[in-house]
Amino acid sequence: MERRVLVGRIVGVSGTAGAVRLESWTDPRTQIFRYQPWILKSGSGEREIRGCRGREQGKGMIATLPGVDDRDQAAALIGTEIWVLRSALPAPKPGEYYWTDLEGMDVATVDGVALGQVSHLFATGANDVLVVRDAERERMIPFVLEHYVKQVDLDARRLVVDWDPDF
Repeated sequence: MERRVLVGRIVGVSGTAGAVRLESWTDPRTQIFRYQPWILKSGSGEREIRGCRGREQGKGMIATLPGVDDRDQAAALIGTEIWVLRSALPAPKPGEYYWTDLEGMDVATVDGVALGQVSHLFATGANDVLVVRDAERERMIPFVLEHYVKQVDLDARRLVVDWDPDF
C-alpha cells in the first residue's frame, strides 16, 4: 500500500450550499488543492474524492467538495482528515524531507550503535525533532542536518546521527 500524507482537516461549514472550512498543513496552504485525489478519513471510514476546489478566506480556507451539496452533508464531515498519496506530492528540494519519508527509518549512531526506528516527528520553534523508539526506550533527537543528523539514506531507509546512545 502506498504511503499517505496527512495534509489537512475539515473544521467547519461555510454557508448553506455545502462548502466546508478546512485547515491546510501544506505550504503555501492553498497548495492542498493541487494534491488530489483526496482521501477523506473519519471514524465512519474513508473515501476518495477528486475535483475539490477552494480558496483562502480570512485566516482559513473554504472548499467545495463534489457530492457535498448542503449544510447537513458538510457538517457531517467536520473532523474528517484529508490525506493524499505520497506520490501526489512534488519531490522535496535537496536537503529537505517529508516527515512521512523519514518515519519507520532505522537510526544508528556514527559509531554504528542501533537506536531504533523513527516513530514520528514533531515541530518545535527551533527545529523539528525525531522521535526514535526501540524495545526499551524513546529518544528525542533534534533533526538538525550536519550537526546531529549526519546522513539520510532514503534508499536504504537509514539515518546516521551524532548522538550519545545513553542520552
